[in-house]
Amino acid sequence: MSSSEIACTYACLILHDDAIPITAEKIAAVLKAANVTVESYWPNLFAKLCEKKHIEGLILNATIGGAGSGSVPVAAADTAPATEEKKKEETKEEESEDEEEMFSLFDD
Repeated sequence: MSSSEIACTYACLILHDDAIPITAEKIAAVLKAANVTVESYWPNLFAKLCEKKHIEGLILNATIGGAGSGSVPVAAADTAPATEEKKKEETKEEESEDEEEMFSLFDD
């Protein structure tokens, strides 16, 4: 990722955090205030991306996926805690089944 892309990403996050509509002009203004120079096409590209994508979803995808995992749909991100709870329940059930089998060895 180039420094221009990183700068525009941070500008978009700043605007989103302050609940300011993300436009090419606003991105350029944030970059100018930070004294960062980027090629003129970057703010437009990032503004178009932010129009089409939900920023919250992008943020969740970045934190859930981790390095090299690819993209995770937002729906999967919303159900992650439920999946973890289900795995815990399955593990508990498996443990109790294992214990029952062990004790059944001595029942004969």
